[in-house]
Amino acid sequence: MVQQGVLAFLCGLAINVAAAEVVVVVSAKSRITALGADQVANIFLGKTLTYPGGAEAVPLDQPEGAAVRQEFYTKVTHKSSALLKAHWSKLLFTGRGQPPRELTNGDAMKKIIADNPAFIGYMNKSEIDDSVRVVLVP
Repeated sequence: MVQQGVLAFLCGLAINVAAAEVVVVVSAKSRITALGADQVANIFLGKTLTYPGGAEAVPLDQPEGAAVRQEFYTKVTHKSSALLKAHWSKLLFTGRGQPPRELTNGDAMKKIIADNPAFIGYMNKSEIDDSVRVVLVP
């Protein structure tokens, strides 16, 4: 009986984790109010270094292996982890780019983004507050 209760709890937890919604955020101080998925993909893949209008765009990543990171890259760039590694290996080898700076979690990302309008990142929707602005829900 206890095992069934634990199993039911774990299944419910798995459903909640799977249902988490990723959002792309910038500082609430930023002039950016919305971005398209292609614009965000270009920033995170190193294809552009600026926001529309010319302001600097600095992407920040969640830890490798984090579910939110996989969801973000799958939805926005349509690249798997393996394709993403290959993409950055090529750019690093040719000297044409650096991957986004990796942070420890959504809270760390939120704190850094809140203080600098140039930064852009992604996190679970449940982690947002007034210090950041959602610019894309992929």
